[in-house]
Parts: sequence; C-alpha cells; structure tokens
Amino acid sequence: MTNNSKAAFLALISTALITGVAALSKAAVVDYHVLQILFFRQCIVFLSTLPQIIQGFPNSLKTKNPKVHAVRLAGAFVGLTCSIWAVVFLPLTTATTLAISQTFFMAILAFVFLKETVGVHRIGAIIVGFIGVLIVVRPGNEGFANLGTLVAIAGALGAAVAFISVRWLSQTETTATLIAYQTVFVGILAAIPMLWLWKTPDLEGWALLISVGLLAVPAQWIGVAAVRLGESSLLANIQYAKLLYAGLLGYFIFGEVPDRYTLIGATVIIASALYIFHRESKRQI
Repeated sequence: MTNNSKAAFLALISTALITGVAALSKAAVVDYHVLQILFFRQCIVFLSTLPQIIQGFPNSLKTKNPKVHAVRLAGAFVGLTCSIWAVVFLPLTTATTLAISQTFFMAILAFVFLKETVGVHRIGAIIVGFIGVLIVVRPGNEGFANLGTLVAIAGALGAAVAFISVRWLSQTETTATLIAYQTVFVGILAAIPMLWLWKTPDLEGWALLISVGLLAVPAQWIGVAAVRLGESSLLANIQYAKLLYAGLLGYFIFGEVPDRYTLIGATVIIASALYIFHRESKRQI
C-alpha cells in the first residue's frame, strides 16, 4: 500500500470514531453543558498520552514551534466546542454535512502554508463538494442567518486550522506531544468555566461522558497517524465518509430522517469524494 492508501484507510476509521463521538455528545448535551462534555473528553485523551509523556519527559513536551502550537490549539478549541454545540441546533447528519466544509478550508490552507500541489481534478472535486454544502445550507432560505449553520461552519474553520497545524507539526513532533499539548491546554480552557457550569453526573451520565472520551482516544491517535502519512488535500476528501456514518447513527439512535436538500447535497458531496478516490487509484497504478 502507498502512504496515501494507508492514510485513507486510517482516516476512514478515524472519521467513523469521530462521528461516534459526535453522536454520544449529542446524547450528552441534553443534560450537560458543551464545555463539560469537552472537559471530560480532554481529560480521558490526556490520560492516554500520560505513559508516553512520563517515559520521555521532559523531551516529550519540548517543541520548536510554540507559535504553531498556539494557532493549532486555538483552532482545536473552536473546532471541538462548535462541533458539539452544532448538534444542539441541528440534526446529526446536517451538522456533519456542514462540518465537512472544513475540506475547502483545508485545501486552501494546505496550498498557502504547506505548498502542497492541488491538481485541477481535486480542485474541481472540492468545488463540486462545496456546491453540495450550499444545497444543504440553502442560503436563500434561512441559510447563514441560522445560528446552527454559523456554529457548524465556525467549527469547520477551526478544525481546518488545527488539521493543517498538525500536518506542519507532525514533521518534528511526536504523536504523544501533539496530543498532549491539545488535551492539556484545550482541557484547561474547558475546565475554567466548570467553576460555574459543573453539573455532577448521575451513574448514566458518568457512563455517557466517559464513553465520549474513550471513543475520542483512538479517533485522535489514528487521525494523527493518517495525517503523518497522507496528503492534506486527499485526507480532506475522506471527511465525506462522515456523512454515511452520521446518516446511519442519526437514523438508528435519534430517529432523524434527513430532508431532501440534505440528501441531495450529501449525494453531490459523496460523488466528489468518489471521483477523488478514482483519480488517486488510477494515478497509483
């Protein structure tokens, strides 16, 4: 398998797990604040990095790129918070569809900052995918004036900034360092409001909040591994797989049936992703 093929395989697993985290968060947000859910998630992910941090301390926390880490952490905080917040306002499939607009931000940022070559075919697929997102959003209807839409798109921009920053940092930093910085500092940002927002969970709540973190652990580790191996513009298109996962989870867990605009937009987006896969497979033959 080529590095891009390996990255695609890992990214498909990571996106499935991330969609599962979103579904659990949607269930948890009924009773708990967005930042409390994020706090639990970050604590558990941090615990997963602790053995490697201790083993390599203090080198495991040393970095030559503190400014890039700061940009990445800001993007991650906005991305994670808004991704949970968006499912409060929107069905899981709709929120996921809008979150995939990070693909377009990622392609632009990768071209500008990472100097990655984005061919005509990928640019075309990205434009088609963007049209699919516009079909879902329906700007002429209520569109970008809808708070849920704005939150989802803000989360997508934050996630794109974090992704490109990880891509940059992954050339010099260990996976444990990358995850440790995010979990510690994003966890601190989420922890401060707990002084006012904390709600002691019941037994079911503990199980739900801990499950969010436990599912996020492999999602994050596998996601970083995919970023190390694959090109950003290729991995950006893998994000479209979230639509399938979100549609299934939304239907079976929350009884959500996507409207026709979401289905049409999702079909357009998936078609653009399949085209990229087809082009990539032909290029590797």
